[in-house]
Amino acid sequence: MKACAIQPPDMGAIQDALLVAGGLGTRMLPTSASVPKEALPLVDVPALAHLAREAVAAGVRRLHIVTSPRKDLSKLLADHSWLEERRPDLDQTLLAPFADVEVQVHVQQVPLGLGNAIQSALHAIDGPFLVLLGDNLLVDQHSTPTSFIPSQASSDLVASFEQHGRPCAAMMPVEPDEVSNYGVVRIEDSKIVEIVEKPAKENAPSNLVLCGRYVFTADTSELLERFDVETHGELQTIALQQHWMDHGGMYGVELDGYQWYDSGKPLPWLKAQVDHALRREDMGEEFRIWLMQRLTE
Repeated sequence: MKACAIQPPDMGAIQDALLVAGGLGTRMLPTSASVPKEALPLVDVPALAHLAREAVAAGVRRLHIVTSPRKDLSKLLADHSWLEERRPDLDQTLLAPFADVEVQVHVQQVPLGLGNAIQSALHAIDGPFLVLLGDNLLVDQHSTPTSFIPSQASSDLVASFEQHGRPCAAMMPVEPDEVSNYGVVRIEDSKIVEIVEKPAKENAPSNLVLCGRYVFTADTSELLERFDVETHGELQTIALQQHWMDHGGMYGVELDGYQWYDSGKPLPWLKAQVDHALRREDMGEEFRIWLMQRLTE
């Protein structure tokens, strides 16, 4: 199979980020029936605001948000800077997290997996682009709304792309008993050489798993047509990444010092609230004292 040509990157070559927010969030029902799960706050900052500011910090100029027909993100995307006079102490990027970037909304009409979600936006993207999964927050700075510092996860991937000119994916280690929930990778010389979907613990090639951040290259549209959803189903993007592994390589970027928060399930999201609150300087100590007292009652 002939490899698709990938142009070498220029500095600042990644101008687009695709935020996948199309899922209905059925595991978060009944809340997700009336509130998009992307609007759910990590304590007091909506998940989508975290993702948007992470992407902007990585240097993108356009955000492409993939949503579903029944999901309304209009309030999330609105400019609320008029509230500045009510809360002048807040970091204004959180009241208007999309004010300094172009935003395009794309609708995935039928939920046919990640590859299909990406395809719904590719007509508006020219060149390499970031992919951020909407229910995965990767947090390295547990900052407050008065002095907000975005995650550097996407910046780490952009740095890898600018160094190698190849697609890349973020990875994080998990406990051996958890590997069966993820796509598990095998690494050789910083390149991903195998992805095993949800293996049994004894069959996992490592404890490094894909964690919802990617840089995809300009050949993505052509390759997704080749590895179509009818043939590959929800493993369409795995077939795409396998092509890259076989033709030039795909790099793995292990994220160190990050917490991985999942807003797609109630218990992991509850744990995320507690963990993030304990790490924040504005509430961590007071919350810790209360929590210890509560646990001894």
